Amino acid sequence: MSCNSCSSDINTVPKGCKSNGNCATGGCEKLSVFDWLSNMSLPTGQEPLNIVEVRFKNGRKHFFRNLDNLQICIGDIVAVEGNPGHDIGTVSLTGELIRIQMKKKGVAFDSEEVKKIYRKATQKDIDIWKAAREKEYETQYKGREILSRLGIKMKLSDVEYQGDGNKATFYYTADDRVDFRQLIRDLASTFSIRVEMKQVGLRQEAARLGGVGSCGRELCCSTWLTDLRKVNTTAARYQQLSLNPQKLAGQCGKLKCCLNYELDTYLDTLTDFPRQDIVLKTKKGEAVFIKMDIFKRVLWYTYKEDRNKWFKLTVENAKEIIDLNKNNKPVTSLEDYELELIEENVVEFEDVVGQDSLTRFDVPKRKNKHKNKPKNLQTSVQPTQSSGSGSPKNKKQRPPNRSANPNKNI
Repeated sequence: MSCNSCSSDINTVPKGCKSNGNCATGGCEKLSVFDWLSNMSLPTGQEPLNIVEVRFKNGRKHFFRNLDNLQICIGDIVAVEGNPGHDIGTVSLTGELIRIQMKKKGVAFDSEEVKKIYRKATQKDIDIWKAAREKEYETQYKGREILSRLGIKMKLSDVEYQGDGNKATFYYTADDRVDFRQLIRDLASTFSIRVEMKQVGLRQEAARLGGVGSCGRELCCSTWLTDLRKVNTTAARYQQLSLNPQKLAGQCGKLKCCLNYELDTYLDTLTDFPRQDIVLKTKKGEAVFIKMDIFKRVLWYTYKEDRNKWFKLTVENAKEIIDLNKNNKPVTSLEDYELELIEENVVEFEDVVGQDSLTRFDVPKRKNKHKNKPKNLQTSVQPTQSSGSGSPKNKKQRPPNRSANPNKNI
């Protein structure tokens, strides 16, 4: 997991602190281990362990033996034995904590997998290593073009060059067994390097590439999870989750690893629940299981003949009905047990300001009194009858004075 001052790009090179993975925190790489034994002295007469852990691209780590007793610290760039040639990596762990890591990964101290360290990397070694790393994008792009031309059904997910630039490892995923002998010849002739093909699983591919999950955090497999256990749909059924593959699948296309995190807690709680296939016998008819809320210890049942209503029962009530049914004593109905459940109103928060409104200091809006009144109100003149002639005459309405100055000519 990266530190706060770093943000790694797709090549795991930090962009923030510009230290190329050698910052003081030592946390620029994935799956970093804190050396909590670094400030402790060894017992008298015990020699320090001459094995160190070296990190390569995308968190790949191996153990190497320091036969020449070089002064190596965490973050040093070293040249180690490769197959063939040499490789360049960064020291990620030293000291007595190596014993625990080797025991965890099942690597013996005298194993042939533990190769040796040649030297601390010189500037020439680092320049060749960086030049080889810069060719990985182009190599991957051209490799996919060769794959499409040959029509091989496999996905080339990543390319990793060795530190000396003489060898490249192509990581791929494939559903079926493929014959890539022609592919190796084409790749070797195109790039003039030694080619090694390595197949990885879908989970390993997601761990190498990294990403952000649906929870909004980095993928567990690319940050801290090292044991990729098998996940099946039984874990989702025990947790009463809907079997929707779009919600249960991760970026690798497999079921999410986090389905196993709380599985043990659900299994321990379900030991006290009755089996779901047990039918409750009542005088109104038989009732079957619908669903449950595990941590609230509540179950829902419904009648076989009338499924319009679900009845909410506690685990104790369901067990009581089952015990009576074993003695051939059916209960009256499920309604009698449902009435016993009284839901309490849980207060989730309290208003510490005395139940005052947040808008109590706002200026209220004034009501527009003339809102419904028409803008151009014209009065109509009714016909009136004059006193002299007796015939009705319409009086003409005097036009309004549109000028503010009465002396101005209109």
